Amino acid sequence: MEWWWQLLLGLWIVTPIWAGDKRLNVCMKTKHHKPEPGPEDQLYDECSPWKGNACCTTNTSWEAHLDEAVLYNFSLIHCGLMIPDCQKHFIQAKCLHQCSPNLGPWIQQVAPCEQEERILDAPLCQEDCVQWWADCRTSYTCKSNWLGGWDWSRGKSRCPARARCRPFPYYFPTPAALCEKIWGNSFKASPERRNSGRCLQKWFEPSQCNPNMAVAQFFASPAPSWELSHTLMAFSLFLLFLS
Repeated sequence: MEWWWQLLLGLWIVTPIWAGDKRLNVCMKTKHHKPEPGPEDQLYDECSPWKGNACCTTNTSWEAHLDEAVLYNFSLIHCGLMIPDCQKHFIQAKCLHQCSPNLGPWIQQVAPCEQEERILDAPLCQEDCVQWWADCRTSYTCKSNWLGGWDWSRGKSRCPARARCRPFPYYFPTPAALCEKIWGNSFKASPERRNSGRCLQKWFEPSQCNPNMAVAQFFASPAPSWELSHTLMAFSLFLLFLS
């Protein structure tokens, strides 16, 4: 009977690992992401931290730096030029979204019948949200949710009728509002700080190890699925009864 208990213990140990591995080192299924992560010879500027293992190509990293983005025909200058410090945050956020292989725990299907994927509630570190908001206070926008509701009649994102351009704090009164609302809850404002292993850094020094790897591992290691855990629990009780 002892070998049954050893087998059961092994199943309890490896089941969370099986579940977590599927969400580590993966790319989203979109037309601008690579099928799987891998090294790139060159990634531009703010995307360079992911050069060693990226879900984006060199060309995608270049497009992420454009005011009039080719990626999604989206214009960062829909209310005039952004100040450089503010624009830098958006470029970094796009690089994280396009290049990071560590977003697996937050990848969701856009719709049940569609293959395209997005991220939902990926936790950005407190400092990232606070600095993003502070550096964009004097820039202008006309919407709080940039994922939809734009005027696309001229092929690029333009402010919808009657939407007035106002400073960012009008639409985003707090750092959390900016992080969470601007891309339809793609990000979540985390109370955790950088290097805690519990939140994603929007950017990190290229010379450093990727701190988001540990964060993905933490969030990708839940308890076994309910269905399988119930089965293992029933089997455990059965063996206990026999013993």
